[in-house]
Amino acid sequence: MQIGGIRLGACAVLAALAVFGTGLSAPAHAHPVPAAARAVTGVPGTAGSAVPARLTGTDGLAGAVARPVAGRAAPAVTGKAAYLFDAATGTAYFGKQAGRRLPVASLTKVMTAYVVLRQASLDAVVRIDASDVRHARANDATSAGLRAGERLTVRDLLYGVMLPSGADASHALARVYGPGAARFTARMNAAARALGLSLTRYANPDGLPEPGGGYSTAIDQAKLARVALSDPVLRTIASTRRHVVRASKLHRAHTWTNSNKLLGKTPGALGVKTGYTRAAGYCLSFAADRDGHLLIGVVLGESSSDRRFRSADRLLDWAAGQAAGPPDVGAGVVRNL
Repeated sequence: MQIGGIRLGACAVLAALAVFGTGLSAPAHAHPVPAAARAVTGVPGTAGSAVPARLTGTDGLAGAVARPVAGRAAPAVTGKAAYLFDAATGTAYFGKQAGRRLPVASLTKVMTAYVVLRQASLDAVVRIDASDVRHARANDATSAGLRAGERLTVRDLLYGVMLPSGADASHALARVYGPGAARFTARMNAAARALGLSLTRYANPDGLPEPGGGYSTAIDQAKLARVALSDPVLRTIASTRRHVVRASKLHRAHTWTNSNKLLGKTPGALGVKTGYTRAAGYCLSFAADRDGHLLIGVVLGESSSDRRFRSADRLLDWAAGQAAGPPDVGAGVVRNL
């Protein structure tokens, strides 16, 4: 059964990771990544917290003033871990086990898309191989419905990765731009280190479970979402509700719908990515633009699909209210979440 882009069983162990090359230079379409996107800090390890914390960085966020939360209490989050911060001010509003290492399922594909965009031309054409289709089918993973022999642009394949969470699309891109899954995964881990995601390790390009597999944290995934949203192409893809690829001589028609139910329902929603495996539970990386505040959050290990969206929706509404409220007199920087 195909659920959330991830198979419920294990797939074969990847070969040893190859040495990372030079494929992470910024693409021509991308804006420079803000320094703070590489330096958001927080070392939780405690239970849930709803006190804003200062996030440090090198672009002025170190001076962001945090304030005690006033008014309405923070919503309850039943997932294993959660984190939400304001990328505009650097204020962290919510954390629950936010530094705990957990599997993140198809949230992995955000890094896959990020790495591809640092190497590939959006108009480059990739031929779908039988192994790409077989990979999704054999692992019972959700797919973009690709067929062997089709030729699609990198741009369209990135929609296939991010909207329906296609394991066939991510396999095709990794196969070409690794080249191969092992080398591509090495590039992903090198990118994680370069971005300061110190508690993140990727085992493959799609988040399929493996023995001794990958992991990350709610904080690291929120940091990655911030970096992804700073890329105008990835931001557009992540926030697209439906993408249509019209039939041509190179490929058949495809229509992909975004699995993120916040889009079109939650005010200002910008994506970012859903994920699920039995080990990871239901995961969600999300963001919304609220009155000039870019609120970014992550929920990991929820017990049902709808609950992750409800948790995210409530966190966004609550944090937006806190961001709009007046600062308390004498408020100072509080502990990291």
